[in-house]
Amino acid sequence: MRPYISKIEWNSGLRSFSSDSCSIISRILNKSGNGPVLRSGCMNDTVPKLYATLCEKQASDVQKDNPTSDMLVDSFGRLHTYLRISLTERCNLRCQYCMPAEGLELTPSTRLLSQNEIIRLAGLFVSSGVTKVRLTGGEPTIRKDIEEICLELSSLNGLKTLAMTTNGIILANKLPRLRECGLSLLNISLDTLVPAKFEFVTRRKGHDRVMKSIDAAIESGYNPVKVNCVVMRGFNDDEICDFVELTREKPINVRFIEFMPFDGNVWNVKKLVPYSEMLDILVKKFTGLQRIEDDPTETAKNFRIDGHLGRVSFITSMTEHFCAGCNRLRLLADGNFKVCLFGPSEVSLRDPLRHGVDDNELKEIIGAAVKRKKAAHAGMFDLAKTPNRPMIHIGG
Repeated sequence: MRPYISKIEWNSGLRSFSSDSCSIISRILNKSGNGPVLRSGCMNDTVPKLYATLCEKQASDVQKDNPTSDMLVDSFGRLHTYLRISLTERCNLRCQYCMPAEGLELTPSTRLLSQNEIIRLAGLFVSSGVTKVRLTGGEPTIRKDIEEICLELSSLNGLKTLAMTTNGIILANKLPRLRECGLSLLNISLDTLVPAKFEFVTRRKGHDRVMKSIDAAIESGYNPVKVNCVVMRGFNDDEICDFVELTREKPINVRFIEFMPFDGNVWNVKKLVPYSEMLDILVKKFTGLQRIEDDPTETAKNFRIDGHLGRVSFITSMTEHFCAGCNRLRLLADGNFKVCLFGPSEVSLRDPLRHGVDDNELKEIIGAAVKRKKAAHAGMFDLAKTPNRPMIHIGG
C-alpha cells in the first residue's frame, strides 16, 4: 500500500518562516581536548579550534578494553559495539527531511523482520560483543509488540544499554510499561518549539503531545532526556537559543544535528547550518560554555553551560565527520544490514535467516560486511549525489 502525502514545496513553504541568517563559516575545526571556559565577547567573530574533536584513543586501545569476536572488528581496527535496529518503516508523522512529499512504497509486512527474528539477530550481535542497542523506525512506538521486544532485548546477557529514538507522539502513555521492560535511554525528536512550524515540517499536528512526552520522560526518571533537533536554515535556525533554554532547569540534552542528504529530502547546502555557526550563536548568547571530554566513539560534541541543569550537543556529520571512531552498525526493518548510515551498501540477513542458516553462517555474513566498511563516508556534496534510501527506510 502506498500512503498518500500531499505535495508541499519545501522552498516556498520555508519562505513563510524565513529569518535573517548568518553567513556560513566554512572552516573545518581542528582537534583539542577539554578546554577552558569561554565567555561571551572573547570570540572575535571566530570559533576557537579547541571545540573540535577527533578520537583521542586508537581503535586498538578501545579493543583492548572490550574483548569481543572478530565479527565486529573492521579492517581499520574499529570495534562495533552499538547496534541500531529499525523496527518499522511506518510513522505517524511525515517529516520533510525524512520522507519524500509524494510518499514512498513501504516494504510489505511479510518481508519485515518478525519479533522472533529481531531477537535472534540481536542476540547474535550481543553475544559477539555489542553492548548497546537502539530501537528506531519509522516510529518504533507504533509497533504493537514494542513492549515485548524491549523486555526480551533487555534480558539479553551482555547488553548494557537499551535505547530508543522516538518522535514522542504516543510515547507518554507507553512510558511506564517501556520503563518496566528495560528501556534505559530516550531520544525524542523535536525540530521546533512553534506549533505551526511543527505542523509544517511534519505535515501533521501533535506538537503538544511531544512536549508532554518530554516532560513525562523526565518525570519517569530518564536523565538526561535527549532532544534531537535537525537544524535547517530559514526554518528553525532562529530557535537555537530557545532550545538551549530548555536545558536551564531540566535534565535535557539538546542535540543539534546538521541537515543531512537522503533520497527524497531535497537536501541543499544552503539549508545546512554548520556546527561552527551554531556554536558561534551560543557563545555570543550564553556565558560559561564549556566543552566536555567525549568518549572516543561519541558522535556528538558535548557542552555544559554555567547555571544549566542540562547539556547541549552537536552532531556534525556534514562539516566534521567522526568516522575514525565509528562503532555503529544498523539492522533495517526489512532485515538488511548496513555498516554505514551514508553508504549505499547493504546485505540481507533476513533471507539467509529464513533459509535456515545457523548462527555461525550468519556471523560470517555479518563479519564480511563489517570488514568491507570504508574508512570514512564521502563528503557532503558527493553524498548528495549518491543513491541511498530515504531515512524512513534506513531508520533514524
